[in-house]
Amino acid sequence: MRNYKISVYAISKDEHQNVKLWYESMKEADEIIVLDTGSTDNTVELLKECKKIKVYEQVINPWRFDKARNISLSYVSKDSDICICTDLDERFNPGWRKALEKYWQNDATRGRYLYNWSFDKNNHPGTTFYINKIHTRNNYIWVHPVHEVLSCTDKEKEILIPEITLNHYQDIKKTRHTYLPLLELSVKEEPNDDRNTHYLGREYMYYKEYDKAIATLHKHLNLPSATWKDERCASMRYIAFCYYCKGYIEESIMWYKKSIKEAPHLREPYFDIGYLYYSLKDYINAEKYLRQALKIKDKSYTYINEEKAWNETIYDLLSFSCYQNKKYYSAFKYIKMALSINNKDKRLINNFNIIKNIYKENRRD
Repeated sequence: MRNYKISVYAISKDEHQNVKLWYESMKEADEIIVLDTGSTDNTVELLKECKKIKVYEQVINPWRFDKARNISLSYVSKDSDICICTDLDERFNPGWRKALEKYWQNDATRGRYLYNWSFDKNNHPGTTFYINKIHTRNNYIWVHPVHEVLSCTDKEKEILIPEITLNHYQDIKKTRHTYLPLLELSVKEEPNDDRNTHYLGREYMYYKEYDKAIATLHKHLNLPSATWKDERCASMRYIAFCYYCKGYIEESIMWYKKSIKEAPHLREPYFDIGYLYYSLKDYINAEKYLRQALKIKDKSYTYINEEKAWNETIYDLLSFSCYQNKKYYSAFKYIKMALSINNKDKRLINNFNIIKNIYKENRRD
């Protein structure tokens, strides 16, 4: 196992609450670079108190994530063997350096590892997928104003580092107000980029601009480069959700069924249509699709996976649907499964007690 020079680099703005925990997570590196882009709190002062961190300051106007990341990367030492880009609300599990040196290969240029993007109330991972922000010092540049990605200017060899996990602890109070205009700019700059066209459609959906979302997601589906089934499925699911919010239920159901056909290996489209029928109090179809969702045991580990399809929610909905369908054994089984994931929810506990008593009185489905 070779000893590599490893550099961590990041950008920051008003991250005072994250500095110390982030530093403790990253200090296994030989070098830590932070570009602060205009903090108005004491982020810079706290960063400078950490002896390994080299702090640089630059306000970037107009703001672009790719430009900020490229500037922060430019401060990394030229003789660094491996670079790691993280954000201050992220933490590596301890021992990550040893794992990196164990799996890194001399001809590797990029590393892929597990990313826990969200956690539930019990601190269990929610949305999880693989990312690849570990890379060599040269031949990489960040592109796109937002949802920026690393672009390689030479031949690339990516390896999997199975013993590294990065955890994300998002501050939900922080605004995302720059994302929509930056995504619009990104698609304007590269109108045939399928990834950011998909993201833009999703962002319109978040902002409840449903007509724009539907049009943009249709554009994504019609791009020649939009061939990844999982992402196409997600665009179809978002179109279905937009139609539901507009009150067009038949169109919504049609698009959910299209999404299932597009990616039948994913749990999320089955869950979504099951949730739709549940909201319509059509408990027969809700049970049907939620049961089908549970037949899919393997999480995709792409950014497409949705927390509700894998946590207690699916068992909660299925329990109530079975209860309404007078299938009390199944209702009892699924409420127990929901509680095994989240045993602190008072509503689930109350439902468990109600269903348990009914089940005792009706032993057969």
